[in-house]
Amino acid sequence: MKSIYALVTTALLALAMLTVLPMTAAQAAACATAWSSSAVYTGGMQASHNGRNYTAKWWTQGETPGGAQVWRDDGACTGGGGGGGTTCNYPNWVAGTQYNVGAIVRYTDGNHYIAVHANPGYDPVISHWFWDPYTCSGGGTPTPTNPPDPSGFVVSEAQFNQMFPSRNSFYTYSGLTAALSAYPAFAKTGSDTVRKQEAAAFLANVSHETGGLVHIVEQNTANYPHYCDATQSYGCPAGQAAYYGRGPIQLSWNFNYKAAGDALGLPLLTNPWLVQQDASVAWKTAIWYWMTQNGPGTMTPHNAIVNGYGFGETIRSINGALECNGGNPAQVQSRVAKYQQFTQILGVTPGGNLTC
Repeated sequence: MKSIYALVTTALLALAMLTVLPMTAAQAAACATAWSSSAVYTGGMQASHNGRNYTAKWWTQGETPGGAQVWRDDGACTGGGGGGGTTCNYPNWVAGTQYNVGAIVRYTDGNHYIAVHANPGYDPVISHWFWDPYTCSGGGTPTPTNPPDPSGFVVSEAQFNQMFPSRNSFYTYSGLTAALSAYPAFAKTGSDTVRKQEAAAFLANVSHETGGLVHIVEQNTANYPHYCDATQSYGCPAGQAAYYGRGPIQLSWNFNYKAAGDALGLPLLTNPWLVQQDASVAWKTAIWYWMTQNGPGTMTPHNAIVNGYGFGETIRSINGALECNGGNPAQVQSRVAKYQQFTQILGVTPGGNLTC
């Protein structure tokens, strides 16, 4: 018979073993999408970091879970993580290291990225040489959520065709991706969610302006002579009626053709017809407006999305004088419906503040 001392010792050892056993995979919650320092989180949104889930108490960006009071610690987690799961074992990204096409790295935000172009260690988050996000599971096999386009654009050609099934053949996908070089920050700023929201917002407004990328030029020809502001020092060298709406965002007025041409290095003041003859030029003028012009609003459409003001502010910047503040709620709702459709195609939430 064992002594009382031996029995007590055995019991204490058993208890100690129970208290140090790690939580099993069955007991631990699945990891939420990995926290990203560039993403914006609002109250109630979840993220995982270093094997633990967290919930944001209020708006936050760049505040690390576990070290900031804005985050509520929800406990240990396992797997999942939107590409940052604990079952992945790819090497950490190292700046300055040469990566070949197909190389998979784990970035400092916990997500995994794959190289779509060979590169000398470019930052996966701010360059288009890598594609994200990747979900790793079962030993680290990645599965892309959306096949990458070589341009790095967050909208694939298949998705573009789905958005515009009846588009005019003039509005090519290749023309759009060729135009991206004019403004590298377009749809490549912030988190993957923000990038997709910006692309959806841009294309939704473009769809509204052109009837689904059907119209290349403004349909009401009676308006054509109205778009010449003769008070400008440069006048209207292409003619009184030459500056009518053209392209995806229906660029109009001689001063807009002048400004866009100067910014893009194109002779649009003297040859505005380039916008209806060259698909890449047409797309560039639309992106120029999106990235640089406040229009009747208070900010550029680009800033409206990347700074969290919502889709409604992009409407205000494009046609707010006529549509916002009750001016034409039906037109506003038409834009919103298209935006919601496009975000669904891209697999991303539309966010808040949809109307103006």
